[in-house]
This record gives sequence, C-alpha cells and structure tokens, in this order.
Amino acid sequence: MLSRRNPQLNSHGELIHLLSIEGLPRAVLHHILDTASTFLAVNEREVKKVPLLRGKSVFNLFFENSTRTRTTFEIAAKRLSADVLNLDIAKSSASKGESLLDTIANLSAMHADMFVVRHSESGAPYLIAQHCAPHVHVVNAGDGRHAHPTQGLLDMYTIRHYKKDFTKLRVAIVGDIVHSRVARSDIHALTTLGVPEIRAVGPKTLVPGDLREMGVRVCHDMAEGIRDADVIIMLRLQNERMAGAMLPSAGEYFKSYGLTEAKLALAAPDCIVMHPGPINRGVEIDSSVADGRHSVILPQVTFGIAVRMAVMSIIAGNEA
Repeated sequence: MLSRRNPQLNSHGELIHLLSIEGLPRAVLHHILDTASTFLAVNEREVKKVPLLRGKSVFNLFFENSTRTRTTFEIAAKRLSADVLNLDIAKSSASKGESLLDTIANLSAMHADMFVVRHSESGAPYLIAQHCAPHVHVVNAGDGRHAHPTQGLLDMYTIRHYKKDFTKLRVAIVGDIVHSRVARSDIHALTTLGVPEIRAVGPKTLVPGDLREMGVRVCHDMAEGIRDADVIIMLRLQNERMAGAMLPSAGEYFKSYGLTEAKLALAAPDCIVMHPGPINRGVEIDSSVADGRHSVILPQVTFGIAVRMAVMSIIAGNEA
C-alpha cells in the first residue's frame, strides 16, 4: 500500500520508489549519497560486481530515447548482479495501442522486481508506482518536464565530492530551465541540502517566473548570474521541446549565455562547471571550458553509475 503522504516512502519512512527529489527528507538524500560513496570502490575493482540484486529482474522501460541514461542504469544494475531487460518500446505493444498500465501488468506477470521508467509524459512513473504489485519498485529516469531524480542526485554527489559543505555555496543553473526536469530536480535537492543561494540564469523565455517562489534568484544577465558562483550547472537547449521561436538563434544564445573562459573568470576561482549532457559545444559551452580545469562533466558520468547503484540497492532492500 503506497503512503498517501509520500508515495516514495513506506510507513517507516524508507525509500521504496524514487519518483522525485521533491518531498524527500534530507536524511534520505544523505543516505543515498553516502551509499553511493561505498559503490565507487566497486567500480574500480577488476571484478566490478556485488551480489545485492542477485536473482532480481530490472526492466528498463524507456518510452523516450536516452542512450546515456539507459546505459548507466544498465551498468549499475548489472554491477549489482541483477538480470536486466531493455525493452524497445518503439517496437512493443505500447506502439500498437496497448495502454501504459496494460503494458506494466503484462511485464509484472513476467516477475519484474524493478521498473526503471523514462517517459515523455509527466507523472507516468507515479501512475506505474500506484498500480504495480507491492514488491515491485519504480525508479523515475525522467518524466516530461517534471523530474529526473537520479540526475539530480548524481549532481549533488558531484557537488559534495568537490565542495564538501552545501551550506556555504552559491550555485548557478544556466540555460533552458523552463524545459529542464534536471533543473527542477537540482533545485529541490539543493534546497533540501541547505544551499543558501541558488540562481536561475537565462533569457526570459527560458526561465519560469515561479522559481522565485521556491527561493531561487532569477537572473537574466549572465554576468550577474555567475558572479562569484562556486558551482555552475549548464543545461542543454532542448530544441525538441520548444514550441515556436523561443530564441533568435543558437549564435545569439551563445553570445549572451554560452559559458566561455572570459565569463567563467567572473565566478569563484575554484568554481566547478557541470553539465548533464549531451553537450552542445559552441551553443551552451565553449570547448575550452568543457575540457578545461574547472570542468567536472566526465566525473559526473562516473559518479552517476555509483548513485544509480545506491538508489536501486536501497529501494530493493525496503518493503512497501
């Protein structure tokens, strides 16, 4: 039975699904980050496996394409010794008119233990969590514009790895925030972990005004937004989600909001630069910055495997 208070937690306050960072207690976030630290060492071994999910079946249900996210989930599950099934949804019954819940019911009958779900519709993972069997766990791998909790968590892990203390940071999130589920997950996580200053930086067409209600400082000037920042999270321009002309051109966008070495000089001297990927070089970020000494973009990918291992091992160990 799902908790009415928070469908992600059981009656003991333990994580049974990961659907969103919003509403999760700080202690749960710290538990995930601490557990991820233990899995980093596993990823450096010659035999990169632990038996925590041996005998469990993890179904990757990607109704929306994402090679990077699906691959890291698959690696994480296999390193936990799970049996992993990647469903090609474009060729499945879902493309033939079968409803989402009918698809889930049929897969549950195949003795699935965990669904990793990516869907273009916001709320799809919640719907699945409400209708799957009590022993089945659901991880949201990105739903619509709503949330991408494991990306948010790996971003938090990266920040903690390099900066240690969340309570002394200025964090700037730059770019296409209105379409970004990563930005929303990051903002909820940063707020919960006690970051005192969160800035949303971008043109008025790409930065929602309601962020101020979440305690976020909205900046439409790049220099103002990244000045003295300790962390800069650059976001991809999601052209596939844009209806109509929201930007004059990619070149004009880069001129105003692309991160160059000259602009980065305004940030704190030890600032780290992050990006959830894939990177559009010369649009959101200059190659010299993406490959430079401030960039932690590749370590984010490495940390992402450990974080996803942590999430799956934690939820699999808790009962509804």
